[in-house]
Amino acid sequence: MPDASAGPPADPGRPVLLVLRALGLGDLLTAVPAFRALNRNCPEHRLVLATPDWLEPVVDLIGGIHAVLPTSGIQAPIKMRAGEADVVVNLHGRGPVSTRLLDALAARRKIGHREPGWAGPTWQDGLHERVRWSRLMDAHGMPADPAEVAIARPALPGVVPGAAIVHVGAAYASRRWPADRFAAVARALSDDGRQVLVTGSEADQTRAAAVVRAAGLPGRANLAGRLGLAEFAGLIADADVVVSADTGAAHLASAYRTPSVVLFGPMPPSLWGPPADGPHIALTGDRHRTGDPFASQPDPALLAVTSAEVVAAVESLGRPR
Repeated sequence: MPDASAGPPADPGRPVLLVLRALGLGDLLTAVPAFRALNRNCPEHRLVLATPDWLEPVVDLIGGIHAVLPTSGIQAPIKMRAGEADVVVNLHGRGPVSTRLLDALAARRKIGHREPGWAGPTWQDGLHERVRWSRLMDAHGMPADPAEVAIARPALPGVVPGAAIVHVGAAYASRRWPADRFAAVARALSDDGRQVLVTGSEADQTRAAAVVRAAGLPGRANLAGRLGLAEFAGLIADADVVVSADTGAAHLASAYRTPSVVLFGPMPPSLWGPPADGPHIALTGDRHRTGDPFASQPDPALLAVTSAEVVAAVESLGRPR
C-alpha cells in the first residue's frame, strides 16, 4: 500500500486530482498547457502534483496547483493512500511503472495514454512534448492549447535586469556545448556592450568559472550555483537574451517570451523546441544527430553549431527590449 506519511495536507471539502510528473524543470514547463486544461475542466478538484520538491518555486508560478507531493522519479510508491485521489493523471509517461504506481491509488478516474486498464489515446512517437500532453487532454475531453506556456513572474525582482544570460549547464553530457564555445559567445556579447552573466547549477560552477575567465568577464559574472530557483526564474524573466542548451533555462525563456537562442543536440527542436511564434531561435545540426541523450560526449548535432552562428542568431533577435 502507498505510504501516506508524507502526503499533501488534507482538504476534506475538495476531491483530489493527482498529477504525476516526477521529472525536471523543462519537463515541468512543457506540461503547463496540460495543467491549464485540468484547471479549466476540474475546478472543483484540488490539484496535487507529484514532482521533485526542489521545483516548488516554479510550481507556484504556474498557478492552479494547490500542493506538491515530493516525488523523485518513479522508483518508489507515491505517498498517498489508496482511494485518497479521486482522479489520477499520468503526465510522466505511459509505461508499466508509472501506470502501476497510479493504479495503486485506486482512483475513480484515470487520465492517461492507452495501456492495459487505461482508456485514452494511443501513444504516438515524434510529437512535440507540449503537443503530446495537450493531445492527451484533448482526448479526455479537456481542450488544451500547446502554445499556452506563460507562467507568472516571481514576486522578487530580477537579480540583474537586462542581462545577457549564457547558461552553460545541462543535465547530461550529450547536451553540454563545449565551454570554449560558450566563452567565445560570452566575449562577443560583452564586446558588443551587453552585460553578460554566466549561469548553471552548483555542479556547473567549475565549468562556468572557466567560461568567465576565458571570456574576460569579472568573477562576479559567474552566478552558477548561487541562485535559488525563484531567483533564477526572475533573472530569466528580466533578461534581454538567453543562450542555452536544450534545458530548463531555455524553457523558462519560452515561458517569459524572453528572446533566446537554444542549442539542440540529441533531441531535435521538433520535439522540445521553443514556441514558433516567440522571439526564439533553435540551432542544431540535424544531419549529424546520433540521438543518444545519455551519451558521455556532446551529440554531434550540438557540436555542429558554431560560436559564430550563435552570436549571429543573438544579433538577429535585436537589441534589448
